[in-house]
Amino acid sequence: MSDPELSATVAALADEEVPGGERKQLLRRLAGQVRRDGLSSLFRPKAMARRLVDVVTEVAPHIPVRDLATLRRHYPGLSGEALADRLVRNAARATGGVGAAGGGIAAVEWVATPTLLSAPVLLAAETVAVVAVEIKLIAELHEVYGEPVPGSPMERAISLLQAWAAQRGVNPLVPGVGVAAVLSTAARKELRDMLLRRFGRHLTTLGPLLTGAAVASYLNRRATQSLSKRVRDDLRRALPPGVS
Repeated sequence: MSDPELSATVAALADEEVPGGERKQLLRRLAGQVRRDGLSSLFRPKAMARRLVDVVTEVAPHIPVRDLATLRRHYPGLSGEALADRLVRNAARATGGVGAAGGGIAAVEWVATPTLLSAPVLLAAETVAVVAVEIKLIAELHEVYGEPVPGSPMERAISLLQAWAAQRGVNPLVPGVGVAAVLSTAARKELRDMLLRRFGRHLTTLGPLLTGAAVASYLNRRATQSLSKRVRDDLRRALPPGVS
């Protein structure tokens, strides 16, 4: 069942302009929603993997994506590669901010040992938030390069989830757009595996004091930049000759 509050929190975290203090509050809220929705089963790896896939699949259609006209209004004077550069910079700052916020929350956990039991829930919330920012980035890069992702919100979400799991641009030859678009078994497995890798990387958030915040922020920024490079390379190859 769809949870409007969960989707609204993730959508707010996907906004690259959200202030750092508000991002920390949103991440705390998301962690609470994640716990309420059953992700406290994160102590069981198989159940955790299934629930991570379910949550990102649920929230993906509700992540706000700006079309090209809106992007140009938000970033006057920018277009093409310059606009793509700005989107990547902002998204990397946002995922870095999520890592810093998670590390800041975890730093408090270190002085309150009993609350460390909630650490898996915090890591799950951080993972979902980063995925949301990166899915939004993939979609908006497609807008910038003249290849908007087609379909209904759910159909677009399926295509974007497949692209994020593969860490590439949307492949128009991969099934996923249709009236009954759902993640195939193979696509769910690829998404699950990538989510587990990201979840494991976010363990750096739990570093003592604020070291976790610094490392998590750096790793998140680097991963977002790496993803954007692959997506942009794919989109450039799809451009007609002479178009840049």
